[in-house]
Amino acid sequence: PSPRAGCPGTGSAQAGRGASCQGCPNQRLCASGAGAAPDPAIEEIKEKLKTVKHKILVLSGKGGVGKSTLSAHLAHGLAEDGNTQVALLDIDICGPSIPKMMGLEGEQVHQSGSGWSPVFLEDNLGVMSVGFLLSSPDDAVIWRGLKKNGMIKQFLRDVDWGEVDYLIVDTPPGTSDEHLSAVQYLAAARIDGAVIVTTPQEVSLQDVRKEINFCRKVKLPVIGVVENMSVFVCPKCKKESQIFPPTTGGAELMCQDLKIPLLGKVPLDPHIGKSCDKGQSFLMEAPDSPAAVAYRGIIQKIQEFCGLHQPQPEHLSTS
Repeated sequence: PSPRAGCPGTGSAQAGRGASCQGCPNQRLCASGAGAAPDPAIEEIKEKLKTVKHKILVLSGKGGVGKSTLSAHLAHGLAEDGNTQVALLDIDICGPSIPKMMGLEGEQVHQSGSGWSPVFLEDNLGVMSVGFLLSSPDDAVIWRGLKKNGMIKQFLRDVDWGEVDYLIVDTPPGTSDEHLSAVQYLAAARIDGAVIVTTPQEVSLQDVRKEINFCRKVKLPVIGVVENMSVFVCPKCKKESQIFPPTTGGAELMCQDLKIPLLGKVPLDPHIGKSCDKGQSFLMEAPDSPAAVAYRGIIQKIQEFCGLHQPQPEHLSTS
């Protein structure tokens, strides 16, 4: 469930204790950060992720806007530099699409003495998803919040990523249990920020505004917004058409109003969907296409943000 009206936010001393918290499914989780005994996993996760330099959440208010597609291609793009170690974690528990998009369906997770080993697409690109734990891609994951939270905790605490430059976390749509869990479990390990994905029409932007408010409530920095399916560029005549008209100004005007960066606009390109269905990188399949150029511009801006706003690990920070 989304934060209720009057929600004090997870960083408040009243988190999980206020009148508006009564009956909220997240009450106990929020209260753990507000004076109650903290979950020991938070410290364990901090220790486990000391070898991960940058942690980026990919969020969307609404489903179907291309969030997992962006997560996959952000990982592909960063990993094109063979010296950059990239990890992609899929915490969309009920709709894990990353295994399909990365061409890793049917792969299994293996355990070692240091924890779960990610599935490696390349030597410098490791992937983890609940999809690897299912016997069939068609299996439904029918879990309540507590079990989802436990799975996310296990992914963050038990996966042995090794030395990693970027951890990309693909989340489900909305502002629910999975998002609260990820933010709270990663709080001590320091998150660089969130990339929020939308499409141009108001029905999508409305939910993105909620997502931005969620980030502000939980003190999660917003790296910026990506507008997917911005325009359609005809592959023959190169004419641009608006498939999803930006009736209220699209992501550009919203970002201006909310004073957050617009990272880029990705045009609608049927080849992106085809590449994802085949489990291939669109950046490799069509490197000179307008969409690939837009992806690379977005990736560069995220790299620049991480370089400028590199969070100091707690044990290295100075007073």
